[in-house]
Amino acid sequence: MSGPKDPAPPDEEPSVPEQREPDASERPDTPAEPPKSGGTATTPGAAEIAAVPSWKAILRGLGPTGLGLKIGAPVLALLISLGITMILLRITGADPVSSIQSMVDYGTTEHSLVDIVNRATRYYLSAVAVAIGFRMALLNIGVDGQYRIAAFLAAALGGAITLPAPFGQLLVIVAAMVVGGLWAAIAGVLKVTRGVSEVLSTIMLNAIATGVIAYLLNDKRLAEVRPGSNNVATAQIPESGRVGPLNGFLNSIGINPPNDVYGLLPLAVVVGIVFWVVINYTRFGFDLKISGLSASAAQASGVNARRMIVYTMVASGVVAGLIGMPELLGASYEYSLNFPAGLGFTGITVALLGRNHPAGIALAALLFAFLDQTSDVLQEVDVPKEIVGVMQGVVVLTVVIVYELVRRWEIRLQQRAVAAELATGHDLAREAAGSAS
Repeated sequence: MSGPKDPAPPDEEPSVPEQREPDASERPDTPAEPPKSGGTATTPGAAEIAAVPSWKAILRGLGPTGLGLKIGAPVLALLISLGITMILLRITGADPVSSIQSMVDYGTTEHSLVDIVNRATRYYLSAVAVAIGFRMALLNIGVDGQYRIAAFLAAALGGAITLPAPFGQLLVIVAAMVVGGLWAAIAGVLKVTRGVSEVLSTIMLNAIATGVIAYLLNDKRLAEVRPGSNNVATAQIPESGRVGPLNGFLNSIGINPPNDVYGLLPLAVVVGIVFWVVINYTRFGFDLKISGLSASAAQASGVNARRMIVYTMVASGVVAGLIGMPELLGASYEYSLNFPAGLGFTGITVALLGRNHPAGIALAALLFAFLDQTSDVLQEVDVPKEIVGVMQGVVVLTVVIVYELVRRWEIRLQQRAVAAELATGHDLAREAAGSAS
């Protein structure tokens, strides 16, 4: 047991420690202030944006903050990608102008416009599911497996149980959301408990989902063989469980589409609105974004970053479960060997192109749907349809590169402005001290 400390010498005053306000890193028990009602959850400042690594900035959709740069960057990127595309078309021996004109002419017909909207609906849901993870710098590569296994099990359930409307539709939709969320939760739990990268686990889960579907999609288990064909499918969802097209509503407002528009198109709109509100105006969105910036900073602010990883993966999987619903409940009414695949990977590129913003994702989904829809017409002008995949990749790479270059340029401008203000403030203080003396 130590004795009392020696008193301070009489000719010296006891030293008093300097009082200062502790910063956020020294206040682990102080929770981060939630977003104020009616305002955004958080707006990264120049120093915060500059500290974010490039790969995180690309995933989280960080870009220029000025309105002019926000508009100018994508326009510049699209112009550059258009120029590169025309060069590629010329290399293949085709006339770039006539090829693009053929795509525009075919893509703007009434039938094509409806098909583009239907394709974009699925692409949009897929991109939002990916963007939820991207906002936290999580790479959910497993959206493809999550939506396929969710659609398959929901189709099997909907074909086995008959409920009156709207309970039949709700049963299938809720089942798909639950399955998608649970399948994505596996990757989140593995990451926080065993440190397994979500990239590796979701890729493996895609393969497992493919194997599970192949095993269960059998006439001895959850499927049946269609008479007169080799196709295997689940039992058809009854009429009470289907979602009719939007044509009746569109006709009532003077729009007469030549073919069916997905009845779940409004669902995609609602998902986008909810995504925007939750990310920008709720405590969950604030916690998600701060955890993506820095797990240690989030922990110091009272946010459980490990729990947020699991929550984010579950939310991403829940939205992923909705991807197959427009096709399942509005067109095919069954899960078969012909059910659309690969939508999860398309969602990754659409989310990157749309910068994780609901409006940007919508435009990117329409662009990708347009390119997919018009790929067949290229064969009429002796251009291989695979060039469309190259065009899509060029667009995404160009937009990502231009946004990152503009972001860095804007950061340098902000840093110079801050340095100039600090230098000016220092000079003013010195002049004030000189005049006082």
